[in-house]
Amino acid sequence: MSVAKVTEIIASSNKSFDDAIENGIERASQTLKNVSGAWVESQKVVVNDGKVTEYRVAMKVTFILKD
Repeated sequence: MSVAKVTEIIASSNKSFDDAIENGIERASQTLKNVSGAWVESQKVVVNDGKVTEYRVAMKVTFILKD
């Protein structure tokens, strides 16, 4: 039997949404052990002078609690 916990994070990138997701998972994995998945809850862009300058994602990261 296993028990999982979910935590919410926001990650960003100046390249793409995919890069923001990877940045978020990589950083979360430095603090959280046994990360098993994530759900991208929302996506947002920051626009300056008519151009996208930042991609942001809000994610729910799932990790398994140790016995």
